[in-house]
Amino acid sequence: MSVIDRSDTVCVVGAGPAGLVVARQLRQAGIPFQVYERHSDVGGIWDPDNTGSPMYRSAHFISSKYSSGFVGFPMPGEFPDYPSWRQILGYIRDFARSEDLYPHIAFNTEVEHAEPLEDKRWRVTVGDQQYDYRALVVAPGVTWHPSRPTIAGEDQFAGDIIHSSEYFEPSTFRDKRVLIVGAGNSGVDIACDAAANADAAFLSVRRGYRFLPKHVFGVPLDVFINHGGQPPAGITIPEDPNELVDALVGDLTRFGLPAPDHDVLTSHPIVNDQIIHHFNHGDIAARPNIERLDGEDVVFADGSREPIDLIVLATGYEYRVPFINEALFDWSSGHPQLYLNIFHRRLPTLSIVGFIEFADAAYERFEEMAQLVAMDLSLTGNDLDTFTEMKRNHYPDLRGGAEYIDTPRHANYVETHTYQQVLGTIREQFGVAPLAYTPVPAM
Repeated sequence: MSVIDRSDTVCVVGAGPAGLVVARQLRQAGIPFQVYERHSDVGGIWDPDNTGSPMYRSAHFISSKYSSGFVGFPMPGEFPDYPSWRQILGYIRDFARSEDLYPHIAFNTEVEHAEPLEDKRWRVTVGDQQYDYRALVVAPGVTWHPSRPTIAGEDQFAGDIIHSSEYFEPSTFRDKRVLIVGAGNSGVDIACDAAANADAAFLSVRRGYRFLPKHVFGVPLDVFINHGGQPPAGITIPEDPNELVDALVGDLTRFGLPAPDHDVLTSHPIVNDQIIHHFNHGDIAARPNIERLDGEDVVFADGSREPIDLIVLATGYEYRVPFINEALFDWSSGHPQLYLNIFHRRLPTLSIVGFIEFADAAYERFEEMAQLVAMDLSLTGNDLDTFTEMKRNHYPDLRGGAEYIDTPRHANYVETHTYQQVLGTIREQFGVAPLAYTPVPAM
């Protein structure tokens, strides 16, 4: 197989939101690049026609339109506070067109393999062709590879079991007794669909969660928290955020749910009003963790059982970059260990944008990450040597002293304001101007 030399060009894999902001930052820095996207258009997970997308018909953003847009490209004013997946998909494509990124993307083109060369370049295999690129930037997203636990007795279970990534249409639940396993954001959304459409709906949880409302006193939650939302006259807000959430939502144990086992700020936020509505109206019932399956029944840890036709496993996803040998990474709790959650520490021309978790809207954080990628690829001389050494040996605190619950999802969790400060300090060190954000309008 012949090899085409593209040593002046950066290879970018993925044309979802993270890949698009990488492309914009590289273009603004004057760095030649080529984006590969296996799907027929941009949008990543937000296009349900993209094979493997976990999108479902009722999906909406859990951060508001005021905080969720691309830098300098706010979401349209006519959007609702929490846009639907259709609106998000259209918005992402409008962004790609406005930035003239489409000509830089090879669609219907899957990267099958990428390997580092001794001269720091990357050999990338696409179909029956190989290319040598100066650097590799991966923007793979984190919800493509389902984490699918095995349940005792499932080989004899009379019903069906699917992962939440396989779910799309609420009519799936019609005339069925449905059990949702897991209370992350997608799990709770899907549980609401089941509550409204199934003959009977149940939500199985193994620990106590906190469910946050999407609005506080009529203001979107993220705007209220991050931009100084004020309560109506005469209402005092508790200083403890746990007390605020508990006051707004009430005692969850009244539904048979376990009491929350963590503070609001120590776990990824579950932002959903509807699940409380459905519990209040008896449309869904809480159940503990599954012990085993027994014929038509699900047997729970407390010894109770329910006949169930369909189990939906909202059990999360694995971090993977399937076209790179995983032995090239150091792994911890299923997460590759990267400098700033971006840069490979030993392979100086490999970076990943999007392998990060935080309690904040994603697109602006992705662009800050992409800006550092472009900075890295623009450095020369002593600055390049300095940053290369930082990648190897700099271990800044990205949590600001915050403690998060001990789960695989939170293994690489960062405190968003601390993370922004660390990235800002590095930008300043190397003379890179901060991004220009669109102000959040007064509510």
